[in-house]
Amino acid sequence: MQSILKRRVLTRFAGSVLAALCIAAPAYAITPAAQLAALAAQSGQAPQISKGQAFFNNKHGAEWSCASCHTSNPAQEGKHAKTEKRISPLAPAFNPDRFTDSAKTEKWFRRNCNDVVGRECSASEKADVLAWLISVKP
Repeated sequence: MQSILKRRVLTRFAGSVLAALCIAAPAYAITPAAQLAALAAQSGQAPQISKGQAFFNNKHGAEWSCASCHTSNPAQEGKHAKTEKRISPLAPAFNPDRFTDSAKTEKWFRRNCNDVVGRECSASEKADVLAWLISVKP
């Protein structure tokens, strides 16, 4: 009886530790595909590559589009429209560091969506854009 109780306690403890690691893990190294899956799950829809490309290249009522700084080819280096700061390629195939930190991804989506769209982007919009960026291959 005591060994069964001990196993239950250890199993619950291990489950709690595993759950805590899974919750904390997205703040660390993660794959672009895992971030895409999380955004798709949040939006409740399958990402659409063509919608992501259109969203990225079109203006949304403001003077900028995503492509204004990142260029319409995410395999290329971009440049900030005002500061002229260089921006490394967005496509993960051309920049393996892209979309490997979910906190950074959210920070930049929030900041850039506010600049381009005038609001935070929806999970669906983010998923569409990320799906397109992941689809760009050498």
